[in-house]
Amino acid sequence: MKLIKELTVAVALTCAAFITSLAQAHDYKAGPLTIEHPWTPQPPVGAKVAAGFLKITNGGAQDDRLVAVASDIAGKTQVHGMKVEKGIMTMFELEGGLVIPAGGTVELKSRSNHVMFMDLKSRPEKGATFKATLTFEKAGSVAVDFKVEAMGGDMDHEGM
Repeated sequence: MKLIKELTVAVALTCAAFITSLAQAHDYKAGPLTIEHPWTPQPPVGAKVAAGFLKITNGGAQDDRLVAVASDIAGKTQVHGMKVEKGIMTMFELEGGLVIPAGGTVELKSRSNHVMFMDLKSRPEKGATFKATLTFEKAGSVAVDFKVEAMGGDMDHEGM
């Protein structure tokens, strides 16, 4: 009887670990592209913008390009670059999109290239998700969920 009880507990723990790993999996595929962990830090109360971060790996033999992002949460969405000149940081829309090199990885992150959700229709709340569509020049469109995390969360979040 003790052995059956121990086996039952072991099976339950294994199943729980597997389900937890599935719940944490937050990756998407679009042709040879893998999109990892789209997320946004919860914006402050009253903010009209939110930044979006993710990692894109191109396993293909040709460059691709992230040309657009769309989401019902925002009136306007852009792929942004960022630069610092004379100590002043500026953001700008990447005209023509963001190249995802063949065999390479591009990380959209704080203080670098990122997605900008502008004219927010509602404030994304920590723990929630919202839908967005990423459009690539070659791989086409892929629907993803952006997870809303605490500012300063789990992935080298330095804030905007």
